[in-house]
Amino acid sequence: MSLKDNRREYDYGTLSRDSLHDNPFTQFSLWMDQAIQADIIDPTAMSVATVGQGGKPWQRMVLLKGFDERGFVFYTNLGSRKATDIAVNPHVSLQFPWLQLDRQVIIGGRAEALSESEVSDYFYSRPLSSQLAAWASQQSSPIASRAVLEAKFEAIKQQFSSGEIPVPEFWSGFRVVPKEFEFWQGGENRLHDRFYFQRQQDGWDISRLSP
Repeated sequence: MSLKDNRREYDYGTLSRDSLHDNPFTQFSLWMDQAIQADIIDPTAMSVATVGQGGKPWQRMVLLKGFDERGFVFYTNLGSRKATDIAVNPHVSLQFPWLQLDRQVIIGGRAEALSESEVSDYFYSRPLSSQLAAWASQQSSPIASRAVLEAKFEAIKQQFSSGEIPVPEFWSGFRVVPKEFEFWQGGENRLHDRFYFQRQQDGWDISRLSP
């Protein structure tokens, strides 16, 4: 089968204005709960799109580590491409690809640095191996081989073998404060349901978009 013939019908369900919550955070929470209950792979995985120096866009998958009406939280090495892009341009886009439910959510907003206490609390909630990995990896920088990375991990493991692992100064997190949402539900005959939320001073403006 050629790529142009690779298609399927979207028939999981529909999304109507009557069933849509007026608050996009409430709607997102509902869909996230349903994605978790459906036991899909990595329901908290999201694509983070940034635009860095020279207007170059880039995307990568990370895991959502918390959300509320303040925004959506993820953590990263401050030397990573995503972090250096955000330093140049804090406007980012998130996408949750819940393809097994014929759904996706897109969120646009501004990334803001988390407080030291938020970063510390999350760092110490991570497994020990993840804490060590944060120290071992200079994220996004070139590396000669996997053997070099594994050797660095073992060296870090020995270095911190007798005490608490400190939070690296180069490791932190961001909260994406949303200005817009899109909820997409795949529909039969490619007649998808799309609803767009845009933040206003007194709440959210909601519109249905053509598929």
